[in-house]
Amino acid sequence: MVSLPFTEKLLNFSKKRSTGDLGERIACKFLRRKGLVILERNFRIRGGEIDIIAQEGDVTVFIEVKTRISSSFGTPGESIDKTKIKTLRKAALFYLKRKGKPFQARFDAINIYLQPDQKLKSLEWIKNAFPFQE
Repeated sequence: MVSLPFTEKLLNFSKKRSTGDLGERIACKFLRRKGLVILERNFRIRGGEIDIIAQEGDVTVFIEVKTRISSSFGTPGESIDKTKIKTLRKAALFYLKRKGKPFQARFDAINIYLQPDQKLKSLEWIKNAFPFQE
């Protein structure tokens, strides 16, 4: 028999995941309209994931998408801390080496707020959100 707290955790994880997926789909649509080519979504290596990898001209752009329905847990951008940046850099370097891409790259962030009905409330695109090298 499954306990109620476990079931609630699964439901919260599922809701969080679906909110994140929706935010990433919105971000991809937005980026395509801005002329970027989406190369990959949810690129994973051990210990890290990049939400979106895109191409803008000859620059490879690694994009972290943060989606929120409320600000009760802080702004979306506040969750990109030093540890997250370190894992993003590691995954990006792995990607560039594996693909044989030239080292012209940047990290962007997209902060998305949704209304309670999950319609887009606002989107903020932060180019060069943090440097590629420390």
